[in-house]
Amino acid sequence: MKAYENMSIWMVAGSQHLYGDETLKLVRSHTEEIAGYLSSLDNIPAEIQYKGILTTPQEITDFCIRASADDHCAGVILWMHTFSPSKMWINGLKVITKPILHLHTQYNRDIPWGEIDMDFMNLNQSAHGDREHGYINTRMKIERKVVTGYWKDDKVHKGISSWIRAAAALKDIRGAKVARFGDNMRDVAVTEGDKVAAQIAFGFDVYGYGVGDLVARIKEVKEEQIDSLIKEYKEVYEIDKALLPGGSRHEELREAARLEAGIENFLVDGNFVAFTTTFEDLEGLRQLPGFACQRLMEKGYGFGAEGDWKTALLVRAMKVMGKGLSGGTSFMEDYTYHLDPANPMVLGAHMLEVCPTISGNEKVRLEIHPLGIGGKEDPVRLVFNVPEGDSVNASLIDMGNRFRLLVNEVYTVDITEKLPRLPVARVLWKPKPNLETASHAWILGGGAHHTGYSKQVTTEMLIDFCEMCCIEMVLIDDKTDISSFKKEVKWNDLYYTLKAFSGGV
Repeated sequence: MKAYENMSIWMVAGSQHLYGDETLKLVRSHTEEIAGYLSSLDNIPAEIQYKGILTTPQEITDFCIRASADDHCAGVILWMHTFSPSKMWINGLKVITKPILHLHTQYNRDIPWGEIDMDFMNLNQSAHGDREHGYINTRMKIERKVVTGYWKDDKVHKGISSWIRAAAALKDIRGAKVARFGDNMRDVAVTEGDKVAAQIAFGFDVYGYGVGDLVARIKEVKEEQIDSLIKEYKEVYEIDKALLPGGSRHEELREAARLEAGIENFLVDGNFVAFTTTFEDLEGLRQLPGFACQRLMEKGYGFGAEGDWKTALLVRAMKVMGKGLSGGTSFMEDYTYHLDPANPMVLGAHMLEVCPTISGNEKVRLEIHPLGIGGKEDPVRLVFNVPEGDSVNASLIDMGNRFRLLVNEVYTVDITEKLPRLPVARVLWKPKPNLETASHAWILGGGAHHTGYSKQVTTEMLIDFCEMCCIEMVLIDDKTDISSFKKEVKWNDLYYTLKAFSGGV
């Protein structure tokens, strides 16, 4: 079963009638075989549908219009098996709205040295045809991903898979809705942003609601729905005895379940994929809904604390990208440092809202503790550590004339110390290349304190996603040095300023 059953990728080859019917028959056969082979692979997360070969300007334009209009199509793979004169592609490339992957491969892996002739050369000339196709895309400034190599190689499959996952995320957020309960945290700059510009870049819309609208839905929750959630909690989590039925704090757990059910009912009825809350606007709520946020992220919703709709959208997109992969994705915050010169690290957490999908195989505990913020009753929360492994931290920020995704590759390490007075979900990581350089670069890049943290999403997926959305991507990894980083962000500022001045072309 594919991770994305509700979408497909269309694959075609470009050619022309110059080479005759026999050659075109082989082009069709080879393209269909490659599409079928790729689609059959377990690590290709969506069906790849063979859609024929394109040999005339009208066929190309018709294909691009059909792909753009088809809700099931998430992107197209283009391969120039022979030479397809690129002027034929201009009108089609002007109208296509789906992500493009240019597959630079050829049907045969090896040159048949003793048998090669001009018929073979005319048929197997993607080394020639793909360069022509690359030119017109570059000339027209078409954003696309290029994957090169033999079509049976794992590296090629990895590149295609990453692009498909990014395309799935883009398909999901185009036309999606984010619910914003209350405003952002007062006087905070980075959680603000241009919602119109965001809708133009990503396709999603942000709908604002007063907390009273949510409270009304919470009051409508039936006791049966709460009972069902309590039963689920008992099956999934290790629960503090005081929270169990008959315990002294069981009513607080029922209230937490009421919050979860009310928010989820609101999101389902409104067809929302992500949401935000803020601890400065809780009128009518008995608890800060941190546990509800944890649970809803576990179910796939994006979330941003303190009104941070950009991070809510990012977390949703990353969850879609990582669908079916191990590791999990969560809303996160760089909270405090361990500045031991021999072993510098970052402790990530939030007041409450960290998704349990990143907990690994650890049994997650469901507990209740006081919270010195928000002015409400003691909130229920899931408490766990996050196991070691490669991870990414990503921050989506509004730079005024464009959006920037700032990504830091990190390595999560096991927490070996006891944290008896910190009853929250927490994760410990070492940023690449090191804490000093990474934090320096993050601040220079304008990265927010809120992030999307993932152990399943890769840098390549995020790069592919940014290219599809035509937004800026800045990476902090093991090759980063501050001098080069400063130059990169300055060059990027100049590029995007000139791009805006020239009308975005």
